[in-house]
Amino acid sequence: MEATQPPRNASVRPGFTLIELLVVIAIIAILIGLLLPAVQKVREAAARAKCHNNLKQIGLALQNYHDTNRTFPPGYISDYDASGNDTGPGWGWASLILPQMEQQNLFNSIRFDLPIESPMNAIPRLTFLTIYHCPSDNPPTTWLAYTRDKLGNPVSPLCDIASANYVGMFGKTEPGVDGEGVFFRGSQISIADITDGTSQTILVGERSSNLGEATWVGSVTGAVLFNPNFNPSLEEGAGMVLGHAGDKAGPASPASEVNQFFSRHGSGANFLFADGHVSFLRSSMDYRTFEALSTRAGGEVISGDY
Repeated sequence: MEATQPPRNASVRPGFTLIELLVVIAIIAILIGLLLPAVQKVREAAARAKCHNNLKQIGLALQNYHDTNRTFPPGYISDYDASGNDTGPGWGWASLILPQMEQQNLFNSIRFDLPIESPMNAIPRLTFLTIYHCPSDNPPTTWLAYTRDKLGNPVSPLCDIASANYVGMFGKTEPGVDGEGVFFRGSQISIADITDGTSQTILVGERSSNLGEATWVGSVTGAVLFNPNFNPSLEEGAGMVLGHAGDKAGPASPASEVNQFFSRHGSGANFLFADGHVSFLRSSMDYRTFEALSTRAGGEVISGDY
């Protein structure tokens, strides 16, 4: 029996030509190119909102600490020698509010009577806490604190510590002793001391790892901060947990020093105020207003939006 042959006029469906396939691929690529910025924008908006919420939680913890102790925690705790130099132990404000941040077990594991760099404190000082981390940033979970020479070169490693993105407001001048803000060495500032008004006084702000290193742990005695890739400057270890609004640089300004404030949210950064509210302050804001918001009792008159 002969095999049945298909009719001569039967239609054969052709496949895609190479040109048609390339056109389809090009259209898909264009659509992806249009979609990615929108996805990134939504992702950053979510990260910025999470950062805002982190600061709100920190604000609640600071208020609860104040309710118990009648003051905000010290910027950092340290004895000092006859010349006024820190001698440790160095534990900072963010370590002191751990119980209010639902981190009682971590708090209990810290030997506050021993220096941060003590081997007895190795485990707690290396604990990375997401609540102290801005999701827009990507710092290493830990970093190594050094003593440095005058050029910023590492001289002697001191200890590894957990990174963070939030530092307390020292005021208008370099962090250390007797700041104009709420946090400084051994500070015990109460709400009654904030005569500028709690809604007009910054407590805590952001610092991206793009600008400089920060930690929730405290000020490692003898450590020096230095960022050779972004407005390099040698700064004292107090800058690990404190920031300042000086040097005519607004929030997240390209002119910021390593111990100031910065973020990856764009032209500005989130800040927590003493009344508990959080605001995004733009780099373009009036510098005098930013400086006034950094003090607790400067007596400045602040007008307009910020």
